[in-house]
Amino acid sequence: MSKKPVLTTSGGNPVADNQNSVSAGERGPLLLQDYQLIEKLTHQNRERIPERPVHAKGWGAYGTLTITNDISKYTRAKIFSELGKKTEMLARFSTVAGELGAADAERDVRGFALKFYTEEGNWDMVGNNTPVFFVRDPYKFPDFIHTQKRHPRTNMRSPTAMWDFWSLSPESLHQVTILMSDRGLPTDVRHINGYGSHTYSFINEDNERFWVKFHFKNMQGHKHWTNREAEDVVGKSRETTQEDLFGSIENGDFPKWRFCVQIMPEAHADKHWYNPFDLTKVWPHADYPLIEVGELELNRNPDNYFAEIEQAAFAPSNIVPGIGFSPDKMLQARIFSYADAHRYRLGTHYEALPVNAPKCPVHHYHKDGPMRFFANNPNPDAYYEPNSFNGPAEDASYSEPPLKISGDADRYNHRDGNDDYRQPGDLFRLMDDDQKGRLMDNIAEAMDPVPHEIKVLQVSHFYKCDPDYGIGVGTRLGLSASDMPVPNAAE
Repeated sequence: MSKKPVLTTSGGNPVADNQNSVSAGERGPLLLQDYQLIEKLTHQNRERIPERPVHAKGWGAYGTLTITNDISKYTRAKIFSELGKKTEMLARFSTVAGELGAADAERDVRGFALKFYTEEGNWDMVGNNTPVFFVRDPYKFPDFIHTQKRHPRTNMRSPTAMWDFWSLSPESLHQVTILMSDRGLPTDVRHINGYGSHTYSFINEDNERFWVKFHFKNMQGHKHWTNREAEDVVGKSRETTQEDLFGSIENGDFPKWRFCVQIMPEAHADKHWYNPFDLTKVWPHADYPLIEVGELELNRNPDNYFAEIEQAAFAPSNIVPGIGFSPDKMLQARIFSYADAHRYRLGTHYEALPVNAPKCPVHHYHKDGPMRFFANNPNPDAYYEPNSFNGPAEDASYSEPPLKISGDADRYNHRDGNDDYRQPGDLFRLMDDDQKGRLMDNIAEAMDPVPHEIKVLQVSHFYKCDPDYGIGVGTRLGLSASDMPVPNAAE
């Protein structure tokens, strides 16, 4: 047997006794000079960083993206530059509302965050397992998240708060319909799709802009729990998704997703009844069919969950040449808010942590502050810009084409003239009778403790999506004929 390494303090000092504190006599009080005790206790007090305000409960793994189709006419991003090219990546999945200790098998949206370590820097795609979201204006995002968290007086989740907000925000109907459908309670994350959800830009070698949406279609099929099945599952284990993902990869059963894009010419943005930058809307596949790009495979579990998954930081501000932004208002806000959240939760230089660090050279002028643990630039005189000491400099060849904008600065009412009923109704009509039944059962169960007037308002929204949708939910809620929205069908 090889000799064990000597235990040391974090300063490298050898530890002679790691079993007994220093005390004044066998039964006496402890001494402040026991620096080893102080180090262990103070470190333990700091072993938990603040959990994410949303997406706190998560699971992750490493993998590769392999390119299978040429899309160079749309983008100059080198990650897509050649067939067969492989790029290392990290994935983190999550629930949205639950805290760090929440059960995995809960009805909730699943986060779907990817970090690609490209030769041009990190590209992060921060999405969900749904192609849309509950709100389209980031001004309402903090309010929405408050409804998903605990009531300030009861300290319990509040169905009334959720449905009150949704009933007063009809733009949420599309996402609510998905959330309450079969896909709102997946058995695990190997059997979900992923979506970039937002609209982004692709920019090609000719400096032409295309609008793009990202899709990751799982190759394992879809699997879901019913509410009753999930109750049994949670009663036996709160870690079912972690068990499934970690176990499948450990056993060599690597989950895969088919990576596809929808491409819209820049000039098409004004040609549709819907706003293509509205996060509550999808682009019809008949108009913009999926184009296959590659295959995503997860094939390696992290060695240290805290260091590699809990400290993983994904931000849509991490883009590479050939991929850009769009006027999507939610995306515009997330470009700021995600990186800001990481600086608060992890520290000023969170991107220098190993799991977040790019695999390519990094040159910048950020200095000092908490977590300044990396070396100085090799040229110490170049600590500002511009400088005369050969420090990192801008390169105009990476410029994007101008983003066309117009209009006066104002607080525009995003609900005026916006049809928030068509696409949720279309989704409802795509379901078979059994799927519709489960959807309406799930909604009625979730709304059971909600005040009567909120039920009536929410059912009126469902009715505007499709009469059968509204009547089915209203009947299950036990609403009377006078409460049902049928007389107002002409609205």
